[in-house]
Amino acid sequence: MTGTDSRRGGVAPGVRRGESVAPAVWSRPFGLFFAARAAARLGDTMLPVALAAGLLEHGYGAGAVGLAMASTAAAFAGLVVFGGVIADRFSTRRLMIGADLVRLGTQSLASVLFFTGHVVLWQICAIGFVNGVAGAVFQPGVASTVPRLAADVQGANGAIRIAESAAQLAGPAAAGLLVGFASPGSVFAAHAGTYAVSALCLLLLRLPPLPEGGAGAAGRGMRAFRTDLVQGWREFRSRTWLWGVIAVWCVYMIAVWGPSVPLVATEVVRHHGPRAYGLVNSALGAGTVVGGLFALRLRPRRMLRAGALALFTFAGFPAAVGAGLGVPAMAAGAALAGAGMSFWGVMWATSVQTQVPADVLNRIHAYDVAGSLAMMPVGQALAGPAAGALGAGHVLLVSAATSLVVAAALLAVPAIRDLVRADAQAPAHRSRRTA
Repeated sequence: MTGTDSRRGGVAPGVRRGESVAPAVWSRPFGLFFAARAAARLGDTMLPVALAAGLLEHGYGAGAVGLAMASTAAAFAGLVVFGGVIADRFSTRRLMIGADLVRLGTQSLASVLFFTGHVVLWQICAIGFVNGVAGAVFQPGVASTVPRLAADVQGANGAIRIAESAAQLAGPAAAGLLVGFASPGSVFAAHAGTYAVSALCLLLLRLPPLPEGGAGAAGRGMRAFRTDLVQGWREFRSRTWLWGVIAVWCVYMIAVWGPSVPLVATEVVRHHGPRAYGLVNSALGAGTVVGGLFALRLRPRRMLRAGALALFTFAGFPAAVGAGLGVPAMAAGAALAGAGMSFWGVMWATSVQTQVPADVLNRIHAYDVAGSLAMMPVGQALAGPAAGALGAGHVLLVSAATSLVVAAALLAVPAIRDLVRADAQAPAHRSRRTA
């Protein structure tokens, strides 16, 4: 497929082709977007603590907590592809502000319910569902916003990843303090406040105009909506490196990430106590920060190859837990896993944002998110029966081995391992889109 350079997603205004030194990431617009993402992520990491503490306090069990969380995840995963089409047809900034305001309202309502003690499960699930719908509208626009704000897309993704990792460390701790010294309702109120901060930052943000041909299609009918949806799928399917990664990632979610999350928590708490699990989680978060820092500094020519190599480090985490090693070994494995996953995440996000044309980027990012998340609940659902049949330790060892196979599979696909970063392609070939 051919096209003009002006429509490539990773080309920021004012950047000369062939520059060897990437322009600075930081600017007032990027700073506002950075603050918005950090605030929202901080609130999102507080929510599981609030739901668990609040529902248990009102007599509900672990199943109710899972149902409340699943209502959000199901709405998000089921609708994010449609959110990608909407984001390509309207102003992504306005959609993101609207989604933040909706979640400000829902989380404020949840805080009132918990403060007053009138907590009914279906109402909490309904609030979670609305939050999932808002998230499905918000998330696709993130992909196209980053390259519009920063010429150094990799540096911008690295900075955002570091902020999100730091928020993941601070969020649960802050939520625990609020529950301990106040109440679960106060955590929901704080969560609502993070969406208010995000909406305010986005309101102050001024995005540069879209490249020619990348404008939305507001006002077109349902037939055009279906056409846009189909076009997004065709663009996704036409890039072997893109759908190849998603296909491999489905295996990763089923056999590695899906079972590892609940089984690691169960095994560490059962044998070493909740404090040890907190330490291991902190090590994981610290590792993701380190991975983000590496992603800021290293500029590999073949980004997905470098990211896949980094993924080999993940195996040490489930292997250490599955083998019954001590807390220091598990923490070290978690730190390495976090660093590898974080580095891969920046390489992957940057590849998508710079290799995909701007006019379909939101839709393709939505297919990416949907494909990445679709298999995670399957892996989580299979974790319990597999652990019952084989033992949790053996399942984790299988997950560790599978993670090595997944990284090797990514390297085995020529379209993935040989994809050259967009800003390193020879001038004679820059008028072609990578397919």
